[in-house]
Amino acid sequence: MITLFVISGPSGAGKSVLIRRILDDLPGIRFSVSSTTRTPRPGEADGIDYHFISREQFQDGVDAGRFLEHARFSANSYGTNRHEIEEAELLGQDLLLDIEVQGARQLQETGIEAVYIFVTPPSFAELERRLRSRNTEDEGAIQRRLRQSVEDVSHVHRYQFVIVNDNLEEAYSRLRSIFVAERSRRTRMEAALEPILASFQR
Repeated sequence: MITLFVISGPSGAGKSVLIRRILDDLPGIRFSVSSTTRTPRPGEADGIDYHFISREQFQDGVDAGRFLEHARFSANSYGTNRHEIEEAELLGQDLLLDIEVQGARQLQETGIEAVYIFVTPPSFAELERRLRSRNTEDEGAIQRRLRQSVEDVSHVHRYQFVIVNDNLEEAYSRLRSIFVAERSRRTRMEAALEPILASFQR
């Protein structure tokens, strides 16, 4: 039985840094590589950070039902391929999804069970500072992301957990605690419990 961990939040909240630390720190977690129509940022690699595809390829995937969820964000499209869950189940690994609020809502509405985590910066002003410090987008793109952030935060009530990423170490400690606790649920521990419980039978 695998667990899906869904992480959402405004662009600039620091999700990517937290996710990289989780993947480096905890074993048995697979990162779901989303498909997107946006261009790669400096340092991003195709097939590792995202599957970078054309708008035509993305629409073909939507039409063919290949996406578990998909959303449009800041003039680009993003989607989770169904085979990501299939491969995780085959390997017996938990799956971590970094998806937009729209996509998370689609998963919730289809009844897919997951641990939903929202990452937010401590303030709108800090979010704007982080976006500008990237120096990767023009003013129009920054303004679109800021407007979208207001919409994203309005959906925080849909999530079970919230991480305020003010101090990175504290934010990571909280996020790690969520992963460890969820992976210790009794329903996930049944296989490990069988021999333990059997040893108590007299």
